Amino acid sequence: MSLWDVLVSIFWFMMLFAWIWLLISIFGDLFRDHDLSGWAKGLWALFLIVLPWLGTLVYLIARGRSMNERAREKAQRDEQAFRQYVQQTAAGRPSAADELAKLADLRDRGTISEQEFAQAKARLLGTRPNDGAELPVDRRTSTV
Repeated sequence: MSLWDVLVSIFWFMMLFAWIWLLISIFGDLFRDHDLSGWAKGLWALFLIVLPWLGTLVYLIARGRSMNERAREKAQRDEQAFRQYVQQTAAGRPSAADELAKLADLRDRGTISEQEFAQAKARLLGTRPNDGAELPVDRRTSTV
C-alpha cells in the first residue's frame, strides 16, 4: 500500500467521522427544538436515515441558522445556571474566616472557654489544638 493510499484512507475516515459527528449534532438539535411538531421531527428523522448525506446537507441549509441560535441559547442558559449554582453554593457556606470570627466573638463574650475555643478552632482548621487537649474523635469517619 502506497503512502498516497494511506493518506486517502485517512482523509475518508476523517470525513466519515465528521459526518457522524454532524449527524449526531443534527439529531440532538432536531429533538431539542420545541417549535417543530412531532410529525415534522419524524419526517426529518426519516429523511436523515433514508438519505443521510443529502438529508444532512438539506437540514444544514434549511435550519442551520436556527440550529446555531438554539445552541447559543442553550449555552447561555447553562452559563446562567452555573453562575447561579456557584452563587448559591458560595453564599450558603460561611468561610473559615467567618467561623473563626464568630468563635472569637463567643470567646470574648465569655460564652465559651479558651479550651473550647482552641478545640473548635482546631476542628475548623483540621489541626490539633496546641494546648494538649484531645479532640473528640468520631469513630465512624476517622481512618487509622
